[in-house]
Amino acid sequence: MTSPNPAAKRSLAQRISGERIVLALAAPVLAVVLSVAICSVLLATSGKNPFDAWNVMITFATKSDGQVLILNRTTTYYLAAAAAAFGFRMNLFNIGVEGQYKVAALFAAFVGAKLDLPSFIQIPLLLITAMLVGGLYASIAGLLKVYRGVSEVISTIMLNSIAVAIVGLLLVPGVFAPKVSGTSNSIQTDPVSQSSHFFSMDTAGGQLWGFIFIAALVGVVFQFVLTRTRFGFDLRATGRSESAATASGVNVKKMVIISMAVSGAIAGLIGLPELLQNSFYYGQTFQQNLGFLGISIALLGRNSPIGMAFAALLFAFLDVTGSLLPLPQNGEFPSEIVDVMKGTIVICVVVAYELVRRYGLVRQQKRVGAQLAAQAAAANENKEVSA
Repeated sequence: MTSPNPAAKRSLAQRISGERIVLALAAPVLAVVLSVAICSVLLATSGKNPFDAWNVMITFATKSDGQVLILNRTTTYYLAAAAAAFGFRMNLFNIGVEGQYKVAALFAAFVGAKLDLPSFIQIPLLLITAMLVGGLYASIAGLLKVYRGVSEVISTIMLNSIAVAIVGLLLVPGVFAPKVSGTSNSIQTDPVSQSSHFFSMDTAGGQLWGFIFIAALVGVVFQFVLTRTRFGFDLRATGRSESAATASGVNVKKMVIISMAVSGAIAGLIGLPELLQNSFYYGQTFQQNLGFLGISIALLGRNSPIGMAFAALLFAFLDVTGSLLPLPQNGEFPSEIVDVMKGTIVICVVVAYELVRRYGLVRQQKRVGAQLAAQAAAANENKEVSA
């Protein structure tokens, strides 16, 4: 019996690889298209022209100031997605990113206000402080899961509520907030020192946050650790099958605790772009709901660093440009349409992934069937020739 043609095998492998890439891209693209269609129908039903809304959003995104705002927002969203995705790759659902970044940002703001060291010491110190606080707070859920069997979903949800209480307890005059005179209802920490300010880049559209490089570094380290280290292999193996990982010598309990701590450490960075590059203090109006938004972005990006970058860019585009829709000069579109779009994207992406998965399974079955049929035909032909 003749051996398979190497060139044919390479061609088949290239086709399979190309098909996998197409299928991987098809699900998020299909989800976005479905979401746009649904929102267009809703706008048309409410008496608004959907094409006018998309025109307003796209036009602003093509301007330099709009692009800077979108990239700055993308930086924060990407960090939120990375924090959630690290736990997801371990099959851990860290729902507590919301509480972890709030507590971490509060402590970083307090340290930044109390210390005024040289920038090359001050800024790394604040980064480390935020990551330590976030990691330690998230590790509580890991310890509860390992030693008490508490689901990380339940514990992290409860820890979110506790984080709100911790912030409320510490962010009071005389503790983390300065004592104020009068009856002001605005409670916030002292501004961080000048040496705590992270660098920005002057562009035609405004100040582009330098924290975008930190977000990019997080993505690179994320990918390297997962795909090029033993720890990443153990993490992915444990996420797929704890029993198989245990049989291969992996300490599953240790992996759970470390994974939750690392996820929390990344979450600790989420509030720093806003703290060190925009507001410079932590107050009652500090950014909200970034943790839950990060879960949606991680889902859309399939927990892949590159996929999450595009998903974060899409959500930042929707938030920044969508804020213009309610303005009178832009047609007074309902502001809720952006939230509807983000929600439908999340729903549609689940449906789209399932449709693409089933289509890929059918394609794989047909390909295997065709290969088996070809091998059987070749075997019969060889028998006839030898006879």
